[in-house]
Amino acid sequence: MPVKLTNKDRKFRLLFQENPQPMWVFDPGTRRFLEVNAAASRLYGYTADEFRGLTLSDLQSREDAGRFLAQRNDPAGAVPTAWRHRTKSGQQIEVEIAVYGIDYGGREAQLAVLMDITGRRHLEDQLRQAQKMESVGLLAGGVAHDFNNLLTIITGYGQLILNSLGPKDPNRHSAEQILKAGERAAALTRQLLAFSRRQALQPRVLDLNMLVASLSTMLRRLIGEDIDLRLVLPSDLGRVSADPGQIEQVVMNLAVNARDAMPKGGVLILETANVQLDEQYAAAHVAVKPGPYVRLAVSDTGTGMDEATRARLFEPFFTTKGAGHGTGLGLSTVFGIVKQGGGNVEVYSEPGRGTSVKVYLPRIDQPAAIEAGDLKSQAVRGSETILVAEDDEMVRSLVRETLERDGYRVLVASDPIQARRIADSHQGPIHLLITDVIMPNVSGRELAEHLLARRPGLKVLYMSGYTDNAVLASGILQTEVAFLQKPFTPAALNEKVREVLEPNGLSRHAM
Repeated sequence: MPVKLTNKDRKFRLLFQENPQPMWVFDPGTRRFLEVNAAASRLYGYTADEFRGLTLSDLQSREDAGRFLAQRNDPAGAVPTAWRHRTKSGQQIEVEIAVYGIDYGGREAQLAVLMDITGRRHLEDQLRQAQKMESVGLLAGGVAHDFNNLLTIITGYGQLILNSLGPKDPNRHSAEQILKAGERAAALTRQLLAFSRRQALQPRVLDLNMLVASLSTMLRRLIGEDIDLRLVLPSDLGRVSADPGQIEQVVMNLAVNARDAMPKGGVLILETANVQLDEQYAAAHVAVKPGPYVRLAVSDTGTGMDEATRARLFEPFFTTKGAGHGTGLGLSTVFGIVKQGGGNVEVYSEPGRGTSVKVYLPRIDQPAAIEAGDLKSQAVRGSETILVAEDDEMVRSLVRETLERDGYRVLVASDPIQARRIADSHQGPIHLLITDVIMPNVSGRELAEHLLARRPGLKVLYMSGYTDNAVLASGILQTEVAFLQKPFTPAALNEKVREVLEPNGLSRHAM
């Protein structure tokens, strides 16, 4: 039973309950919650009554269990400390907590003031990676610049020596090999300069579709006959301002990497699209500005990569290829070219599932403000119940918040097993399942099949970081499914949800 507060504590109750910062009061002996405010309920997903049946241990991760109360008798206990907690849906969040000793209705208690820092941690990780890449880029650019000076001397004098030798001179072959090595070294330094974003640019207005189409003949010879090259180039694509030679280098590097990831053949897809990166996307990605972009996606059905490999993907000289089969500068070059052009690069990959590299270049056909207004005006509210299954906590939170703001009732699950439990225990109707295509252990398609067997009227919307054509090529889904590609704006999510839920919209089964 909650303690009845005296008149003296009414101001405390008002400040506590209405405070936008999550707060709770707990018993230091039993670790049970005595009071929680509305902000804490929203953060963790538990009602106040549910909280009173829990202890701190029910929220803490195993790694952090037992550490929380160590600071309660410490004079510095009010200094915020970071902890990992679990919400009701199973999502792991990071919070900073400051603990204060208080008198609660005549009994000793502890007041905890919390701050959700999950998003901040995500941005800090990105910033550290960006700073690391910037430092490596500065080093690479400096080395390339100085090394080019040395190469000028080597190749210059080598050419002079070669010119002085007769056609049958025994030293002529040696001089030619020196010049060939110098040319290869110069090519490497050009790649280093691209990575460090110190190359001189000659940008012009480009039709990316025409550029990709013009390269297709060369790409087909490059990748071999056992790889099926597919182009998806919509006619309404916007223009970009870029150096055509550098963009060709981007396409070629990505195609070569995709080829090497498919030693037994497969499908290579090059596709373009107009996209809108909004404020939420920009806030979650360091150095990305919101606005209209053109996206070039290069997707393969090859071996894929694990998280550790993806984390180092753009570092110079990092390669997963064997000795003599790559310099490790291809993706570094892509990174530098795109960043120097004001764009962004994202990589989606899973071991055994293939890879999709997405290049975003600023679109110059119309200003972002106009597009943002158009998208906003198309928003439609709903009232249906939607089950969201997504293993990425940031994406899951974005989808939930977006749908709730649009009027939907949202059930969230961090994995397919939890989604099954929620669907089996939910008494009312579930109108729509929104699920990631690829999740640990059980795929989104298998989850949809399971739920459709129990709820035949359920509609399904798949989402993935891979492009829709790449997902179809991998055999995970078929063409008739409703599909939403990451990243997406809230407006795009709203529009797709209404498209699926409308009576004449997409019914879409699991397959």
